[in-house]
Amino acid sequence: MAGAAPAIAGAVEADPRHAPTPAVVWGVATAGAVASAIALLFALTNESIGGELGEPLVIAVLSDWVTVSYIVCGLIAWWRRPASRLGLLMIVAGFANVLSTLSWTTNDLAYTFGQALDFVPPVLFLHVALAWPDGRLHGRFERLLVGAAYATAIGLELTRMMLGGFGPLNLLEVVDNPAASAEVTRIQLLAMSGFCLCALGVLVARRRRQGPQLRRPAALLVDAFALGLIMIAALFLSHVVEGPAIPQLRWATFATLGLAPVAFLVALLHARLARSSVADLFVELKEDPAPADLRHALARALRDPSLTLAYWLPDFESYADENGRRVELPRDDARRATTLIDRDGTHVAALVHDPALLEEPELLDAVTAAAEIALDNGRLHAELRARLEELRGSRARIVAAGHAERKRLERNLHDGAQQRLIALSLELGMLEETLKGTPDATRRLELARREIAQSLEELRVIARGLHPAVVSGHGLAVGLEQLAARAPLPVRLTVDVDGRLPESLEVAAFYLVSESLANVGKHARATGATVHVSHSDREVVVEVVDDGVGGADTEAGSGLRGLADRVEALGGRLRVWSPTGGGTRLRAEIPCES
Repeated sequence: MAGAAPAIAGAVEADPRHAPTPAVVWGVATAGAVASAIALLFALTNESIGGELGEPLVIAVLSDWVTVSYIVCGLIAWWRRPASRLGLLMIVAGFANVLSTLSWTTNDLAYTFGQALDFVPPVLFLHVALAWPDGRLHGRFERLLVGAAYATAIGLELTRMMLGGFGPLNLLEVVDNPAASAEVTRIQLLAMSGFCLCALGVLVARRRRQGPQLRRPAALLVDAFALGLIMIAALFLSHVVEGPAIPQLRWATFATLGLAPVAFLVALLHARLARSSVADLFVELKEDPAPADLRHALARALRDPSLTLAYWLPDFESYADENGRRVELPRDDARRATTLIDRDGTHVAALVHDPALLEEPELLDAVTAAAEIALDNGRLHAELRARLEELRGSRARIVAAGHAERKRLERNLHDGAQQRLIALSLELGMLEETLKGTPDATRRLELARREIAQSLEELRVIARGLHPAVVSGHGLAVGLEQLAARAPLPVRLTVDVDGRLPESLEVAAFYLVSESLANVGKHARATGATVHVSHSDREVVVEVVDDGVGGADTEAGSGLRGLADRVEALGGRLRVWSPTGGGTRLRAEIPCES
């Protein structure tokens, strides 16, 4: 699509400058075929390998199976992913296997060279397994492991050859010490087994880190690598303990090593089929899907159920999902990868997906380009949701700030004006005792004390209206008992709450009951009311029911609206039923995870 510029974080970009020419591809393929044929000829014409390796034809065919599979699959990988080193590494592994078969010849120079490379093919298989999918080793441990394996495979093999025991064709023999050569062989086999098991541990750890989102073909390839490493380690250990059926185990190992390239081809075929699904994606996008359906459509096209679609919101300078929730893009996370979708240099969206998709840049490019036709609608939806979340949070903060301010005013009234009025009342009482003989002064002092007492009561009512200190000090149940006792009509109260709730929730429930009972007393002409408060694992339910005339208008006044705002600021909802002549029922449901 015009203007699309997907940026793939950490992906292997296809670079035509690294792509092999057709002549190079045919040349390597021809060289591999000729080398395989020559290796087969070596095996069939050298009778000496029959007793060592089993039937010459069997071992030659299996060796050629490994050689051809790695060279062919390496060429395909090099052609499809020219910037990746994996294809070249697989080609090298195939030819190294051919070179090691030079030890089947009767030429002393060729024999010596082939025998020196005898342990290199298993190390190259280990290298390919750890370097998948981009052909690079990840981390210092992997590089040290592969380097030590190469050093052991070549260094100890040369040491063995210098100690003799390989026959007259060995040009490197310095001394004839079979016992020392056997001990070096034992050390070499044990070390190579250890390297394979360490590599197996690395693959298992990667699989656990990637978790269930690992794509099926990728998982199949990792399993093929793991099985090959197990077979190599088992073959080497069987030589150390001189176990039975070593030729058959060798055949099984050769057959297993050729499974990884087959799994690799399956993964490429899977990627090819996935790219064909982009046409279906275009058909789905024509229907202008909802944001959630858009994410599902992209996940199906990419065959990655773990896909997350995040929209860039310029006003918030962050990414958000279709529900407006903030999304943090993964950084330095081997389990997740990010593909950014930009338009004219501006962020539009991002895909958070399985890292294996980075090896399919053509598929990612096609899917992200197709998705652009539906991203604007999804981004607007996400931005609206984000603004609603911001509004909800803002309203909650306003209610919390008002609650804190009322609490402060109530405390100031209690500790300030009320205490001073009480002190003044006591002072007047003392003055009244002094002026007992003056009736007119005594009468005036008594009147002043009554005015002070009335002012104190009014201040207490105002203070309770500002903040119910009894709730903060003694809990919701005690506060509601006081409300019921002061109500202008009989109230049946039931509080089914164990322990204390968050203060903001207790205060909201208190005000809800207080305002409701006040409305009942003023307007309902009711003979009684019922208040029920219950607490479950997920919410607190407050219900106030009266037997009055009903017909309450939830839109006419600000009282019920204010209660609804208070409840909704806590994530709850308030509902009112008030049929004419049927009384009024008010029910609030407030989330409470406790």
